[in-house]
Amino acid sequence: MKSKLLPFIAIGAVVGAAISMLDRQTREHTVETAKKAKDTVAYYAENHEELKVLVESKAEQMQSLYGAVNSNVQALIQSDIQQMPTTILSMVSETMNAFSKKDDQLS
Repeated sequence: MKSKLLPFIAIGAVVGAAISMLDRQTREHTVETAKKAKDTVAYYAENHEELKVLVESKAEQMQSLYGAVNSNVQALIQSDIQQMPTTILSMVSETMNAFSKKDDQLS
């Protein structure tokens, strides 16, 4: 038996889109967005070099962001690892104090 999930999802998406187009503001916004997308594609089709520079610039920004995030995460991990023994020691000490106070109260 063949699964009918994906065809019904596609049909639901098409029906949902068709129903949403009944709203005037949605239609106008969709037409405006499609025109902007068409103009952008046409512009970059004519200006290949500018598109290449833009893509390279964005790739460099993403690499820089990745490097910054990676170094921040590494610094956080290192500081947490260095503080962990102190934190664990203080937690053990507090737990021992809490139990010794209860023992004193019971005696």
